[in-house]
Amino acid sequence: MTSHQNTQTMKPATAAKKLGVYLEATPAEFQEGVVSRSELSALQADPPQWLQELRANGPHPRPVVAAKLGVSIAGLARGGVTEPLTTEQIEALKQEGPEWLQRERATQAEVRKETVRIKEKHAEEAERAAKARDQHS
Repeated sequence: MTSHQNTQTMKPATAAKKLGVYLEATPAEFQEGVVSRSELSALQADPPQWLQELRANGPHPRPVVAAKLGVSIAGLARGGVTEPLTTEQIEALKQEGPEWLQRERATQAEVRKETVRIKEKHAEEAERAAKARDQHS
């Protein structure tokens, strides 16, 4: 009886998402193949030249563009940015500082502040509950 280990693979789109790169900008052999978990780990641990270039210069997928601009993906769409952007294009947008970008950044800052406030509130409530439990035991 032979032991057969099933190698988990993923579609190129999934691998590109995990690597934070725009699939259409990857080499044809990457787009046309499947990627095993060990291959993905190898790419992450020791990125080949094409991956280093894509990460540095783009074009970048929307989640990366949004993160680099400090806005949400929905905010990108509201700003009319629906295509992948290069690092150069992202830097140009930051320099221009269009009104929509300033507005979306402010919105993101408020969202982050609210998230921190809620986390702190939950932590305080948990602390009070723990003290109450300790007093009753």
